[in-house]
This record gives sequence, C-alpha cells and structure tokens, in this order.
Amino acid sequence: MKLKEILYKQCEIVVNNRLQTIQETISSNQNALQSETKSSAGDKHETGRAMLQLEMEKAGQQLQGVLQMKETLSKIDLTKKSKITHLGSLVKTNQGTYFLSVSAGQLIVDREHYLAISVSSPIGKLLLGKQEKEIVVFNGKTIKIYELA
Repeated sequence: MKLKEILYKQCEIVVNNRLQTIQETISSNQNALQSETKSSAGDKHETGRAMLQLEMEKAGQQLQGVLQMKETLSKIDLTKKSKITHLGSLVKTNQGTYFLSVSAGQLIVDREHYLAISVSSPIGKLLLGKQEKEIVVFNGKTIKIYELA
C-alpha cells in the first residue's frame, strides 16, 4: 500500500471514530431526555431538559462537521498527480510533512510523523496551490516546500 493510501485510511479511521463517539453521545442524550421527561418535575426538571437540549445541539453541530469531513475525504483522488498542491497532496516541508485532507492531526507511518490538515485550516489555505521550492510564512515561521506527492 502506498503512503498516501495509508494516510487516507488513517484519516478515515479518525473520522469514523469521531462519528461513532458523536452518535453515542446523541443516543445517550436522547435516552436521558426521555427518562428526564418521565421522572422529574419542577424547576430542576426544566434545567435538566435545557442542559440536555444544549448538549443535543452541540452534538448536532459536531455531527455536521464530521459528515463534512467524510464528504471531503470522498473527494480525494489519491491517483491525481500535480505540480501544484491540492486536496490529497502530500507536502514535504522544512517544518514537517502535511497531508492535505481533513483535520485528523498527527499520523504515524513507519515511525515517520505526518500532519493531516484541512485545506480550509489557516496553514492548509497557505499551502494550497503552491509548488515545490515555494516559501510561505505561517505564524512568523518560514515554511519551504521541498517535495509534493
């Protein structure tokens, strides 16, 4: 399996784990909301319901974010070759190697560290559309692009 395929699979695992956690939270909150309805009365009841509603809204927003990440992953073409960075590029720099995909954080393959970042993140936006030997400045640090894959 090629490096980008391995990184892609790791991103899928991260996204699917997040999705599962959010779905479990939503399910747990729905159960709590139903039991809250059956057992409580008065102000305490209303406060509990309001807190659960807020948790449900937050989980709903997180769910939307994870679904967007899944959609972004589905758009990555690992076979696409380009001299310009794009979604799915592996960008080797003097500050590390970035996989332009989704915000999955640090990934490790064969003891090498890679950073999976979203193209809509600040650093992702800077790297998008660049070529080898180009330089970008991020948070006062000069980042030189050595190689694209």
